[in-house]
Amino acid sequence: MRIDLHTHSTASDGTDTPAQLVRKAAAAGLDVVALTDHDTTRGHAEAVAALPEGLTLVTGAELSCRLDGVSMHMLAYLFDPEEPALLAERELVRDDRVPRARAMVAKLNELGVPVTWEQVARIAGGGSVGRPHVASALVELGVVPTVNDAFTQDWLADGGRAHVEKHETDPFEAIRLIKGAGGVAVFAHPAAVKRGRTVSEAAIADLAAAGLDGIEVDHMDHDADTRTRLRGTARELGLLVTGSSDYHGSRKTCVLGEYTTDPEVYGEITRRAFGAFPVPGAGGA
Repeated sequence: MRIDLHTHSTASDGTDTPAQLVRKAAAAGLDVVALTDHDTTRGHAEAVAALPEGLTLVTGAELSCRLDGVSMHMLAYLFDPEEPALLAERELVRDDRVPRARAMVAKLNELGVPVTWEQVARIAGGGSVGRPHVASALVELGVVPTVNDAFTQDWLADGGRAHVEKHETDPFEAIRLIKGAGGVAVFAHPAAVKRGRTVSEAAIADLAAAGLDGIEVDHMDHDADTRTRLRGTARELGLLVTGSSDYHGSRKTCVLGEYTTDPEVYGEITRRAFGAFPVPGAGGA
């Protein structure tokens, strides 16, 4: 089995619609794909409706968190999307995205960059707006050559000249909410140093003690030495090890199935979850 547990669609900051994403996942030879848009489940229904035969969908979301001033992401799998407490927190994070993006546009204008809110909103296309949409606007304007080049101290990286903080969930609270909604919690790309500061090994141990299920080890932002170190951390703490592409369509260079999750780990995730169940494809439109 080939299992990719971290992808994004136009419901957040990917460039493929949920329907396009699941069709591409099947074409890429995946058996299981998780749709984990940022702080939203809005793309799930479309993905389910279009799910090709032979492909299983894991419903999920990537929750924006912050610990001791460090931004981090928590992957939530197979939770009940209507559970009130987690739903309220997702809406709180989502509702802060628009004013935050507008504030980044204003900062860029002050720096002499002629980006507009209308441009960013067009790029977001109704999805959960975020920094990648602002970064794409900078690419369109020729300010930076790629989206990744916008995530520097000159522009949109944490603490950068045009960065604006947003509401982010305490990760211990995120774990509690995910578990309360019947889901499974996995710390996404925990050592992605190219994105900025990362949390300490001690913090990961504290999260494990609070109920964290796993860490995403095999990821494009982790080199071989980092993956080896994280595997040791997971072994010591009794955490599951996942691998994923973090696919965003054409917005990033990663490809579907670039990194995958062991079938035994996937099986354990499905055993632990009780908020939702994987959806087998029945040959969608």
